[in-house]
Amino acid sequence: MGAAKKLTNLQIELLEVFKYDLSETQLKEIRALLADYFAEKVTHDIDQLFEAKGWGAEKIEEWSKEHMRTKYN
Repeated sequence: MGAAKKLTNLQIELLEVFKYDLSETQLKEIRALLADYFAEKVTHDIDQLFEAKGWGAEKIEEWSKEHMRTKYN
C-alpha cells in the first residue's frame, strides 16, 4: 500500500467550495475557467521571459528549426 499523498491547498479549497453536485455543463465551464486561468499565467510568464532576454519572433523561428528528438532503437 502506497503512502497517502497530501492534498494541495488548491485541492482543499476546491473541495470546500464544491461540496455539492454540479451539472455536467457547470463542470465543463469550471474546467474551462481553470484552464484559461493557468494559460494566462503561463502566457504572462513567457512574455516576461522574452522581454527579459530580448527575444522576439526570431527566437521562435530558431526553435522551430531545432531537432531534439531522441532516436529509438
